[in-house]
Amino acid sequence: MLICTGGAFAQVKKKPAAATAKKPAAAATTAKPNLLPVDPDVYIGKLPNGFTYYIRRNTEPKNRAFVYLVDKAGSLLETDAQQGLAHFTEHMAFNGTRDYPKNDLISYLQTSGVKFGADVNASTSFDETVYQLALPTDSAKVFERGFNIMANIAGFVTFDPKEIDAERGVVLEEARMNGKNAEERLQKQTLPVLLNNSRYAQRLPIGKEDVIKTFNQATIKSFYHDWYRPDLQALIVIGDFDPKQVYQQIKDHFSQFSNPTPEKTRTEYAGTTNPGTVVKFATDKEFQYALVQIVSKFPQTKTKTPDDFFRNLRVNIFNQMLNARINELTQQRVPKLLFGQASYGNFTGRQDAFSMIAVGNSNGLEVAVKTVVGEAESARKFGFTLTELERAKQNALLQIGNAYKEKDKTSSTSYASQYLQNFLEGEAIPGIDYEYKFYVDNIGKITLAEENALAAKFITDQNRTIIVEAPESQKSNLPDEKTMLAWIADGAKNATAYSDDVNTSPLLPNLAPGSKVVSMVEDSILNMTKLTLANGVRVQLMPTKFKNNQVLFNGYSLGGTSLASDHDYPSANLAGGVVGSSGVGNFTQIQLDKKLAGKDVNVSPYISDYTQGLSGNSSAADFDVAMQLLYLYFTQPRKDNDIWQSTISQTKSLLSNRGVNPANVYADTTAAVLGNYNPRAMTFTTAQLDAASLDKAYAFYKARFADASGFNFTFVGSFTKEQIIPYIEKYLGALPADHHNETFKNLGIHPPSGQVTKIINKGIGDKSAVQLIFSGSYDYNDINNIQLDALESVLNIRLTDRLREKESDAYSPEAGISYLKIPDGHYKATISFQCAPENVDKLTADVMDEINKLKQSGADPKDIEKFAAQDARSLQLQLRQNIFWAGYLAAADQNKENPDKVLQHIQNLGDVTPQTTKDAANKYLSGNNLIKLILMPAKK
Repeated sequence: MLICTGGAFAQVKKKPAAATAKKPAAAATTAKPNLLPVDPDVYIGKLPNGFTYYIRRNTEPKNRAFVYLVDKAGSLLETDAQQGLAHFTEHMAFNGTRDYPKNDLISYLQTSGVKFGADVNASTSFDETVYQLALPTDSAKVFERGFNIMANIAGFVTFDPKEIDAERGVVLEEARMNGKNAEERLQKQTLPVLLNNSRYAQRLPIGKEDVIKTFNQATIKSFYHDWYRPDLQALIVIGDFDPKQVYQQIKDHFSQFSNPTPEKTRTEYAGTTNPGTVVKFATDKEFQYALVQIVSKFPQTKTKTPDDFFRNLRVNIFNQMLNARINELTQQRVPKLLFGQASYGNFTGRQDAFSMIAVGNSNGLEVAVKTVVGEAESARKFGFTLTELERAKQNALLQIGNAYKEKDKTSSTSYASQYLQNFLEGEAIPGIDYEYKFYVDNIGKITLAEENALAAKFITDQNRTIIVEAPESQKSNLPDEKTMLAWIADGAKNATAYSDDVNTSPLLPNLAPGSKVVSMVEDSILNMTKLTLANGVRVQLMPTKFKNNQVLFNGYSLGGTSLASDHDYPSANLAGGVVGSSGVGNFTQIQLDKKLAGKDVNVSPYISDYTQGLSGNSSAADFDVAMQLLYLYFTQPRKDNDIWQSTISQTKSLLSNRGVNPANVYADTTAAVLGNYNPRAMTFTTAQLDAASLDKAYAFYKARFADASGFNFTFVGSFTKEQIIPYIEKYLGALPADHHNETFKNLGIHPPSGQVTKIINKGIGDKSAVQLIFSGSYDYNDINNIQLDALESVLNIRLTDRLREKESDAYSPEAGISYLKIPDGHYKATISFQCAPENVDKLTADVMDEINKLKQSGADPKDIEKFAAQDARSLQLQLRQNIFWAGYLAAADQNKENPDKVLQHIQNLGDVTPQTTKDAANKYLSGNNLIKLILMPAKK
């Protein structure tokens, strides 16, 4: 749907000028006149051969570095005989280089605690290929080896013919996994029109199947020789290290390369324009929605000067205001569209675009189109209101202010995209200090007249493309081109001025008396405190310094929808979402969103199968507001019939064509089978939605939050115990408490026992999906948990090696093992892969063969070493994240576990041996309870 904002359409612009540097030196804080400065904390330079580097020391996360090798070589540079080989080259970089034959590179990294996919990965687009590597810096050997790895990719890929042939199947399976569906078939129809038959439409990165199957070594080596060269490459290194040492590593490893003679000219392609409007209709049997995308293209703008930066700020404000209006339309009693969006931003082919998207619901496509167009035209014709502008400014200041406050705690990965854009497109990187000051000094200068003028500029019928996509079953109901243009004209003609519905009353006018802390237990090991209030509410407090201005919190009690009857389950299941979208107290959700403009706060209630609760976050300054919201969701939830009707209407729209999509049918069948066809495990029907009741949903919600004495709350983040306890006593201490001691009802919904095979024949694409699910009862404890974690890791290593590397018949086989204590001990091990239909039986047999090998001999010690190294590295990072502790402490309380045990986890990794993995495989993968779920194309 969101074609113009998708990452697949990245662009390359002219290379920025960068001074040659023999040693890292801070970039100048001021640039040429009228240009934005360069962030002084990043070292930018070039080696004599033209190789560019960016170096930034950043200690978040600690003992970690992120290395990106960027090459300005993408699919646009391919000849006709090379279509797909930019992407294929990316694959070959991991399948044999001078110093790492075959798969030695991945094996070495895994043994060093680096996960393939999560810590080492790559991507290819139209204009560039990017390799990324996350490395530990507390191991000098591993960190320094990372530069050798990137140098091998940059200039020493071997392209062994045997490895090429083996990888053909993997690349074809990647194309199958991501394609062979309605989206791909529609894309083939619409992209040539949307991109005006430019080279971008002719050079999709995945390439052509016949080329991938038949190209020879010389053809791909030619692409590598021509385009993998130092003047088109950069290394971006961000992390916890000494910049001088990093510079020396770059110099040592990348100075050896030279540009080919003669150098092939790198052509820069751009999208082409068309006068007036072009309309394209496309349908597909398996597409679910009817949608219209209206794209008006403009010359590309780059951010290099303060004026450019100010323009971007105004556009950001404009997009925010317009989409806030469109979002309100989906909350009407009878919403006029399923989804809508309108924004100005980057587009493909060195162009920008103003794009409007309208997805029809049961009211039809015409209403959706006229609604979105009308809202945009309303902004153009009548302008925005002053209150809208002020809210948007507050939100923009909030966003930049948060980034500024966390500047010393900013993750290294957040800098990478900035430096990538600087190298690829010449986008300025002034740094957060400059950006924050610029916002504060200039945001007040933005006027309504300027914002209104943007709408007049963006909404045009020149260089405009209109794409209409719909299910084939609706083809006869689609308008012709003349009618579609008339819809758009009518939507604009009938636009009305916007009325800003603002509630200025206090958020919480009355608050019941609080209650004091009656019990306080300190956990000195974790620096965590457990409190009990007089009303029975329990609280866990963990102050941290991982962020400067972040408080995360959650609260739960047992019960959930398990306490609803089967008849009332649909109402109960919708209760949390509907009430959570209805506002609080005297505020509708629309009014509440406006009330909270400029405040860093979010609180959301939920009701799951076995629990109910709330989760949220806030800044330190807005913590009081967060606690007011929490209190209101307990004591003054709103019953909004418009939101209820909107939810029912939108859900029915989603269900109406759900069955035409093979992936949906497969997912729904999977849920039904694994839930043993219990109605609670299955997708709602229209009849169930018709029978659901707002009164029942609201009553169920109120009952679930009527007694706070069973709740346990966890607070993690930037606070002290002394600061937060008064808020705890004031707000949580005031919650109602009846001391009913409620708990959940065990519904016994588990996968069926025995052996079950279910084949689903659905879809016209040449692709299949397979899931093998082993399940059973489970003794939930630390010893068993770590063995299942190890078994999952070993399975992933072995299945990737067998199905992807050796057989070349699956792109991304995956093993996942989950285990639960509530409602009772149970585990589920799922092995899944996608493949060609003719390979289903063979690959299933391969999976079972690998499982049998584990049962017979246990895991290879090297695979256990990889698991232990990766798990330890992962935990080291998690222990320094607020989000980890907020979830972990709540789960530990729910499962009645000692939270201190997490600090022993790395030590306990030594308990995993070949014998324990053998025992685990025999116990949990016995096959006594095995479900096979297979998606095959529809029978012809």
